Amino acid sequence: MNNLTVLDSRKKPSLSRLTRNSKIFKTIINAIQEKKGERIISLDLRKIPEAVCDFFIICEASNNIQLKAIADFAEMEVKKKCGELPYKHEGWQGEQWILIDYVNVVVHIMLPEPRKFYRLEEMWSDAPVAEY
Repeated sequence: MNNLTVLDSRKKPSLSRLTRNSKIFKTIINAIQEKKGERIISLDLRKIPEAVCDFFIICEASNNIQLKAIADFAEMEVKKKCGELPYKHEGWQGEQWILIDYVNVVVHIMLPEPRKFYRLEEMWSDAPVAEY
């Protein structure tokens, strides 16, 4: 029960529905573009009942250094411009796929091979896609 109290006391991000025009969404896309992320897409999951968030943003990095640079810069820009910290982030040690969870938007920064293997775009193929 104590763990739930700690989680409940955290500053929670806004739980309102996002759009592609939302500040946090635009900040993430711009941060990825600035660090030269490739094959950037967003999946609009708002009309999918099973979805855990409103949007997935997916991009590729060409190597491990760029993977970390995109993730670090995206987190820094969102904190600076939107005042939001990620609810959770994973994958820093694996250096192939970093996930940054902002509750309503989840960012997937992947190397080409894991992206090809996991095929998130196909898994959520009923979601509208936008390319950047």
